[in-house]
Amino acid sequence: MADETENPVTPEEPRDDASAADVAPAEESVAGAPGVATDEAPSDPLAGLSSKERRRAVRARHDGESLPQRSADERQEERRAARAGKAAARSRRRGQEREKARAAGPGEGTPPAAPEASAPQTRLGTVVSSKADKTITVRIDIARRHRRYQKIMRTSTTLHAHDERNDAGEGDLVRVVECRPMSRMKRWRLVEILERAK
Repeated sequence: MADETENPVTPEEPRDDASAADVAPAEESVAGAPGVATDEAPSDPLAGLSSKERRRAVRARHDGESLPQRSADERQEERRAARAGKAAARSRRRGQEREKARAAGPGEGTPPAAPEASAPQTRLGTVVSSKADKTITVRIDIARRHRRYQKIMRTSTTLHAHDERNDAGEGDLVRVVECRPMSRMKRWRLVEILERAK
């Protein structure tokens, strides 16, 4: 009875404190001479173990530095610190790239300057309707090449523009510029009539 309490490890259970020296020599002898037949059959110490016990024995052989046991909060805090470090490194790198681009000046390596935010957009189009008072409907024709198939794709869109003097007629080629919302549909204003309809 006293023997059982002193030594609780049974022959079926692997010991957790298996050292690397117990298991490594058998593997080294097999790995040391691949393809060479030996008189004795190589005894694999892990052969009779279940997969879970085999994994435990392999982990016990690991001689690298092991980290201490940590709680979930500590692991989360480490992840947060790592992310903050990476974000700081990205910010530094982007700052260096901006400084490099500024020092190089306008050239091949720098992206084109963005248009000013205050510059209103302008469009050229054909008037398709001028029946409403102080409002014209303008068709904007767009022809651009498809990115993959390289075919010319033609599309059109219509917009409503403010015409204060009711000057434009159907078929006129006009230039409109974006402006403040003047009604539910009108966000554009007539600037000039480029060509009158014949």
